[in-house]
Amino acid sequence: MNYVVITSIGAVFMAIIAMVVRMKSAKKPVSAKKIILPPIFMSTGALMFIFPVFRVTPIEIVEAVTVGLLFSTLLIKTSKFEIRDNDVYLQPSKAFIYILVSLLVIRIIAKLVLSSTIDVGQLGGMFWILAFGMIVPWRIAMFINFKKIQQQLYENVPTKTV
Repeated sequence: MNYVVITSIGAVFMAIIAMVVRMKSAKKPVSAKKIILPPIFMSTGALMFIFPVFRVTPIEIVEAVTVGLLFSTLLIKTSKFEIRDNDVYLQPSKAFIYILVSLLVIRIIAKLVLSSTIDVGQLGGMFWILAFGMIVPWRIAMFINFKKIQQQLYENVPTKTV
């Protein structure tokens, strides 16, 4: 049970950091690199599965990915872009903060419930898969929308004649 409490506290701090980063990022233009890199960086976490304690069963993988995909739809719906000052920006969304907090609460409750039946290492692996299954579709949708908005921006920029 101590691992559950410690990792839940860690999850709260990570959520706070994510909220701060999201609020700061809304003040700067978005780039394809800023959209694509987070899932690539997160993918290194898959190395945890080298260790047997983190390995999960195929059904647990399917469950975690399914929940991640469901959660990603909320993030996709709240991630909108806008053109400001000839740049593409992520629109600040109050709903995003509420969704992130709600997902955190759901995660902590699920961890408390599941920790009595699933080993803490396996549970960690499942939550990593869930998070990765959430961030990848979200970032793909963001990238597609970013490219559409970026195309609009390029179409509306007047060309200079020399």
